[in-house]
Amino acid sequence: MNTRTPLESPSATVVLSISFNDDCSRFAVGLNTGFCILDADTCLLRETRDFNAGVGLVQMMGKANYVGLVGGGRQPKFAANKLIIWDDLKSKAALEISALTPVRGAQLSKEHIVVVLQNSVRVYRFAKPPNLLSAYETANNPWGLCCLSPKRIAFPGRTTGHVQLVEIATGNVSIIPAHTSAVKAIQLSPDGELLATASETGTLIRVFSTSNCARLVELRRGIDPATIFSLAFNPSGTMLACTSDKSTLHIFDVPHPRRPSRQQQQQQQLQQQQNGGNGGPSDTTTGADGRGKWGILSKIPMMPRMFSDVYSIASARFAADDDVEGAGAGGVVGGLPVSESTTLGTSKPPKGVIGWVGEDALLVVGAGKDARWEKFVVQEGSDGRRHCVREGWKRYLAGP
Repeated sequence: MNTRTPLESPSATVVLSISFNDDCSRFAVGLNTGFCILDADTCLLRETRDFNAGVGLVQMMGKANYVGLVGGGRQPKFAANKLIIWDDLKSKAALEISALTPVRGAQLSKEHIVVVLQNSVRVYRFAKPPNLLSAYETANNPWGLCCLSPKRIAFPGRTTGHVQLVEIATGNVSIIPAHTSAVKAIQLSPDGELLATASETGTLIRVFSTSNCARLVELRRGIDPATIFSLAFNPSGTMLACTSDKSTLHIFDVPHPRRPSRQQQQQQQLQQQQNGGNGGPSDTTTGADGRGKWGILSKIPMMPRMFSDVYSIASARFAADDDVEGAGAGGVVGGLPVSESTTLGTSKPPKGVIGWVGEDALLVVGAGKDARWEKFVVQEGSDGRRHCVREGWKRYLAGP
């Protein structure tokens, strides 16, 4: 007798996966019944396709009509080892890429299709039929980690904790020893100049320059281990957002090699005021830039490093109900180990997926039965510090 609680009710519409397009103007959700695409800023439904079967992964190609689909859920629409390039204008499959093992992730651009498997990443030219350009071995990658920018692709390396950074034009590969434990999150900035990584420990986030692979900053999410759900840069690449199973959204300032930091801008403004005789020192402290969390303790020699680490400039709580309980570090999600045989959409649904809709505005979207869309804004308060404020929320899928 099977006494286990089912992960989804046969009659309920359940969100199995979430992904934003490249400019975060839209987001797509895979359902146990098909997929749909929503406007990111307003959360209004734009397109919906009912297959009466599950889609465990949906990946958009910008605002084009092509969408990458992988079957998932308890009754998948497509085989787990196939990536279907769906032409939504013609409502049919345009291309199909098959693999020997289940597809774990995908990235699309007008020129390339990236297919992520458990232990490899394959890059194809977007053509009919797709032309395999290159293949790379990776460490175990059950989460399908991979991100694509116009010039670069980033994904786990062959060694645990390492990241491979591939220059698309030349094929050159750089290896970044990002962490000592397995990588849990990877994200490129919109311009491809920055790379953010987090490990399965979830306490530190490291940011690298993609031009020379130098580590620019190390950011502390917290002291206790956590599972990182999502990392995302704002459009200019000067702020980084992070969500985790602590149900907390953190916002960090990050140094950009081509743009002045907020602290540098404040110093320039202060210098201009002093030179012009228009005022004294600013009231904004280094604490507003994520650095003075521990005050004078951070300046005492021989103190533990957590006292001198760079912390978030602002944080807020986001919705993470009991769908995410048990999704802690250790590779077990919803009581099921994420492994080669796990079907997309049969483990716990994703939560805390981040998309920036402006320089200071971002969304946090969750899946599952209680699928929620939340909008947050980073704004400066009367105390001179920045705060992350929730502007609104919505259950974006109506019940049966």
